Amino acid sequence: MTHDMLNRYLFEDASVRGEIVQLQDTYQEIISSNKNYPAPIQALLGELLVATTLLTATLKFEGSITVQLQGDGPISLAVINGDNDQKVRGVARWEGEVPETNNIHELIGKGHMVITIIPKQGERYQGVVGLEGDTLAECLEGYFANSEQLKTRIWLRTGTHGEQAHAAGMLLQVMPDGKGSEEDFERLEQLTHTVKNEELFTLEAEELLYRLYHQESVKLFEPQAVAFQCGCSRERSASAICSLARNEVEEMIQESGKIALHCDYCGSDYEFDAIDVAALFENAQTNSSTEIH
Repeated sequence: MTHDMLNRYLFEDASVRGEIVQLQDTYQEIISSNKNYPAPIQALLGELLVATTLLTATLKFEGSITVQLQGDGPISLAVINGDNDQKVRGVARWEGEVPETNNIHELIGKGHMVITIIPKQGERYQGVVGLEGDTLAECLEGYFANSEQLKTRIWLRTGTHGEQAHAAGMLLQVMPDGKGSEEDFERLEQLTHTVKNEELFTLEAEELLYRLYHQESVKLFEPQAVAFQCGCSRERSASAICSLARNEVEEMIQESGKIALHCDYCGSDYEFDAIDVAALFENAQTNSSTEIH
């Protein structure tokens, strides 16, 4: 099976669109960036990863989308960022014991979901959504009902198969052409609801669609690969250091002998000693003088 794929499909006689996303390596990259993630956080990040990928597939332009959960519960923050090329990354922060549940209120507490869309061209959009539902899927369905006015159903699954962590999901949505009927959507919703975790984790999209909808006329589009990608680098870390006042940076060096930067998204560490820092500021000063002349 080809893992880490997003597939879009269309019911030609029902004016309903669908998506399937099946993730393995991408999911494992994200949850392995912090070896201490408790199991409920791994599951929540998996659901959030699938949800963001499904949402990213709805973008009609080049850009990125970030789905963020934040609140006063055991998990204070969980966020996944993805773009139209399906490059994704994510992180979570928590404190204390995390309950073994997928109930969003027990995990996040009193909080909300923030969906941020940033097109490469055009205005940035941000929507703040109340956690109206017990699961992440229910909260997202409420978002579509309120903001898009499109009947949408979402399935989010995480688990293991063959000792490997998997995250997968499906989305059904009425097309905005107004031709879809409530009966058609309910029939397809009931068929999709029968999908089993093992089917989502192991079957090729074409076979899965046939099992679920063999009496329907389904058009499957070309798949799109999904991959983990973190934007951090030693160069970016150096730029962050140079953005500070030099005397502040030198004080940090005197206190600990180095400056250590850690990326929460991928787990990478970048260290700069006194010699490194001196070279950074000298290069920055040289470049600045060159630009002035």
